[in-house]
Amino acid sequence: MSQLALAVEAGVTPRHVSFVESGRATPSREMVLVLARTLDVPLRERNQMLLAAGYAPIYPETGIAEPAMSQVRAALDRVLRHHEPFPAVVMDRHWNLMLTNTPAASMFGWLLGNTPSTSPANVLRLMFDPGGLRPYVTNWEQVGQALIQRVHREAVGGVPDDQTAALLNEVLAMPGIPAHWRTPDFTATPTPVVPVQFRKSRLGVSYFSMVTTIGTPQDVTAQEIRLESFFPADEATERHRWT
Repeated sequence: MSQLALAVEAGVTPRHVSFVESGRATPSREMVLVLARTLDVPLRERNQMLLAAGYAPIYPETGIAEPAMSQVRAALDRVLRHHEPFPAVVMDRHWNLMLTNTPAASMFGWLLGNTPSTSPANVLRLMFDPGGLRPYVTNWEQVGQALIQRVHREAVGGVPDDQTAALLNEVLAMPGIPAHWRTPDFTATPTPVVPVQFRKSRLGVSYFSMVTTIGTPQDVTAQEIRLESFFPADEATERHRWT
């Protein structure tokens, strides 16, 4: 946004915006929040802006298991449960699995062989790892490229943070990843959905997904939660039940 457009949207003078940007004026706590809200800055980054201006952060980052998040956790559990018999998962902003329903746990267990892990499963890492889910994705070329573009598109605030950027660099450095995937093509004509097609032994399933976020969040964790529900993309998958 130009200084003029920002000033108009924020309801302040262009001169004051200019002075704040150039460092000639120190913004008040309220002005930092007004500008951040006008620019639709994510809550985590709003806290950083407050710190940079010399003020204490105001947006908490509450663990999903803490009492303050009980209503959010109950809502997530309800959606996960009601989506059965189809898989659904809850992820944080860095694609780490936070929660799953029973069908999702069964599906991942079937694909990965119930291999125990000492760290939280990361969906992006598992999808790109030749030792993870990638060998079982029959339409890998289509899914892999779409995933890279999705990471950029769904980055909170529109720009991948340092940890997400590091994760992208990690997965793009894995064997067999085409070099051109390192530069997402946002001009390509998209298809309505890109289903992920899993096959292992004689069983094949195909899902497309819908992503749900929490409305009007005032907590960093709440804003960054992504609930992904998988829906059957063909009749055979519609009939399949995970046990």
